[in-house]
Amino acid sequence: MRILAVLLLLASAAAARAANVTDPAQVRAGDYTLEPSHAQVLFSYGHLGFSTFYGRFNAAAGALQLDPKKPASSQLSVTIPVDSVSTGNPKLDEELRGKQFFDAAKYPTISFTARHVSVAHKGVAQVAGDLTMHGVTRPVTLLAKFNGAGINPIDKAYTVGFEVSGHVKRSDFGISQYVPMVGDDVTLIISAPFEAK
Repeated sequence: MRILAVLLLLASAAAARAANVTDPAQVRAGDYTLEPSHAQVLFSYGHLGFSTFYGRFNAAAGALQLDPKKPASSQLSVTIPVDSVSTGNPKLDEELRGKQFFDAAKYPTISFTARHVSVAHKGVAQVAGDLTMHGVTRPVTLLAKFNGAGINPIDKAYTVGFEVSGHVKRSDFGISQYVPMVGDDVTLIISAPFEAK
């Protein structure tokens, strides 16, 4: 029985791969919501010149209005709860939530709202928008790479996925504790599956 279940899962995964849309122009237009269970919001920065430190935020929420025929008219907004910061070190997590860093009690969310989407080349777009963090709003441009689209074989929802990356200076947002010993340049990576409403 267990072997049959594994074979069915493998067949389902293979069928999903075969059905995936790899051409962004073929993605269904419409309204999407970020699927929080599999979305990843990751960050990294240099630590004392010896290592690169990694962390993540959990429970992001977001909405995408997508028109593959007119990508520039697409709309995107993402909200991240600051309290969800996770580094694998509980003491550091509390420090990051505190007043010297994110000050989660005063600024409970990080948000990004796209203002303009421009296609760089097939499957890759530049997303310019406003990032609000620690009570400061700054323009940032993120690079979005199209991963694919299709029916999720688990929940049967039509899903479109992107890998989004970019860089920010944390001091631009008033988070300057320990700069330059602890890196000012922060790399962001967002793995974002969106499900059709």
